[in-house]
Amino acid sequence: MNRRIWFPLLVFMAVLTDLKAQDPQFTQFYANPLYLNPAFAGTARCPRIAMNYRNQWPNLSGTYVTYSASYDMHLNPLAGGIGVLVTSDDQARGTLQTNNFSLLYSYLAPINREFSMKFGIQATYLQKTLDNTKLNFGDMIDARRGFVWNTQEAIPLQRKSNLDFSAGLLGYSKNYFFGFAAHHINQPDEGLLGPSPLPTKFTVHGGAIIPLEKGNESYLSPNVLFQAQQKFQQLNIGLYYVKGPFVAGLWYRNQDAVVALVGVQNNNFKFGYSYDITVSKLSGNTAGSHEISLQIQFECKTKRKKYRTISCPSF
Repeated sequence: MNRRIWFPLLVFMAVLTDLKAQDPQFTQFYANPLYLNPAFAGTARCPRIAMNYRNQWPNLSGTYVTYSASYDMHLNPLAGGIGVLVTSDDQARGTLQTNNFSLLYSYLAPINREFSMKFGIQATYLQKTLDNTKLNFGDMIDARRGFVWNTQEAIPLQRKSNLDFSAGLLGYSKNYFFGFAAHHINQPDEGLLGPSPLPTKFTVHGGAIIPLEKGNESYLSPNVLFQAQQKFQQLNIGLYYVKGPFVAGLWYRNQDAVVALVGVQNNNFKFGYSYDITVSKLSGNTAGSHEISLQIQFECKTKRKKYRTISCPSF
């Protein structure tokens, strides 16, 4: 049996046991701000749409494909921002699919003229779906005719739904920013064959803006991001370089991948492409990972009172 057949079987062996998994991840963290930290809701002040696509390990034929779309804006009557986030994670061409719909709110607290804080909360309806018709087991095989028998294995549920809650905070000034987020605080059960609580994910991120020219037309932005979920830990260290509408970035992810990024942006449009170059033992089998991001920034219809937007990378 070749690799394309074996890998889906391994995925569903994991489904049928009590293993814990990571959340889907996006390499372009700041191009998907609501997914990174609910406190980012409304940080652009005016309405913003973000769309993201990630194809991880394409050499394994559609193994992990993740989509995301969000909308957020700041509302003065609520003293903060609101947002909507939709994500869909597709494993093995629709065999196992996870869909999330989230509502977010963040409260803006200006500390002084130079520094502001935001506190965000997120409520998510999550749904995990399994297509049982795509599962194959050993006792279904006839030596001559192939998969013809009914299995005697325990078949998991086809669908599981639950509510999920997250929170985060964000601090920023003109030249630096930092944040913390805790996702799946209530550890919702997502098990299809017995209880399986989704582990809480903790995220810490921060960075700085180092101007190279007046007016921030050109600058460097060193960044760090650390995530921990159950036994999984990930450290990302990187640097963005921005020159007018052009953006380039380079990241190192702890002994797993080197990420290269290019992008273009203006006041209303941002587009980015990144490629994860696998440097682990899987480097010869995965073909890396591709990610595309698109952001559309709308103008505010009415004048707003003075509002400090966060200065941080957009990819």
